[in-house]
Amino acid sequence: MRDVSIIGVGQVPVSEHWSMGLRQLALGAIQAAQQDAGIEAVDLVVVGNALAGNLSAQNHVGALVADFAGQHGAEAYRVEAADASGGLALRQAYLAVASGAAETALVVGVEKSTDRTGPERDTAIATLLDADYEAGGGATPAALAALLMRRYMHEYGLTVDQFEPFSINAHANGALNPFAMYRNKMRPGSFGKAPIVADPVNLFDSAPEGDGAAALILTTTERAVDLVPRPVRVRGSAAATDTLALHNRADMLFLHAANLAAGRAYAQANVQPADLHVAELHDSFTVLTALQLEAIGYAERGQGWQAAADGVITREGALPISTFGGLKARGNPLGATGVYQALEVALQLRRDAGDNQVPNARLGLALNLGGIGSTAVAHILERVE
Repeated sequence: MRDVSIIGVGQVPVSEHWSMGLRQLALGAIQAAQQDAGIEAVDLVVVGNALAGNLSAQNHVGALVADFAGQHGAEAYRVEAADASGGLALRQAYLAVASGAAETALVVGVEKSTDRTGPERDTAIATLLDADYEAGGGATPAALAALLMRRYMHEYGLTVDQFEPFSINAHANGALNPFAMYRNKMRPGSFGKAPIVADPVNLFDSAPEGDGAAALILTTTERAVDLVPRPVRVRGSAAATDTLALHNRADMLFLHAANLAAGRAYAQANVQPADLHVAELHDSFTVLTALQLEAIGYAERGQGWQAAADGVITREGALPISTFGGLKARGNPLGATGVYQALEVALQLRRDAGDNQVPNARLGLALNLGGIGSTAVAHILERVE
């Protein structure tokens, strides 16, 4: 296997892009990544997208994006794994370059989710769950996250307010990010007063869906060091799955897929959790953030929430997370989320994070979840000196 590095990154703001479709959003991110890398043509285009068929009436997204981006003749396809689609697209591109099947690969995460509202959007998002045993009974991701959060609070004797530091941290960082959907800071004490989405999950506890696109360009590290001044090496890449339906899990308070994916990535990279300087976790709901900290070996069972309370997750803490606002403040562009996460870690490692910079970051983790942890994709990225 060949060594692989990221040589270009590009993104558009997560927002409600009423005037743009999938192809226009993707092109904006692609052109920014091409300019960053200083190259135009690629061998492979991998698109991460969750719901284009439902929300945009568009399948065959790989050819759509490659065509509009001028990559005629390139191999192109779409990867779908719910909101882990972006992370899995990055993994497929990494494997192609590492194996020698491609010399240069373009990864694009793109999603249009705000053109549909109300029941139509809820119905589409519910397809990310088990159609027979969850969505068929009226369940939504927010409802299942609420059940999970209620059980976590019951098991460990917690209140809703103890999850507040996760959202405060996300919004404090999102306020500094020009690509974030919500740049407002959150006042302490306001978390528990927010309108309920699915009890106990409230408006400040869940990430808003938005339209967005992010892109990465990958090539071999051997080529990368001659092409750009600050390549970012993909030191570990792994994916895993758990049961699709939440009720089928032997222990619903342990994110088994996240644990496996992170563990495999650690082993590949030959690192430990304590070696990480920054992490982008999938904070679509705060309880998932707490459970991810436990699953990746950074907190004991039942203590993930305590890491936030102790300030561990801030940019000045031992393991900064949501450094550009996370899904909570940057916004959740569903199938594009995993590409945004990897891009944000890469910016930190390149020292290009501006006001969001984590001091001296050299090793970072991007952990992307699909559904309520049914799919997990972990990437460990390293600054190339």
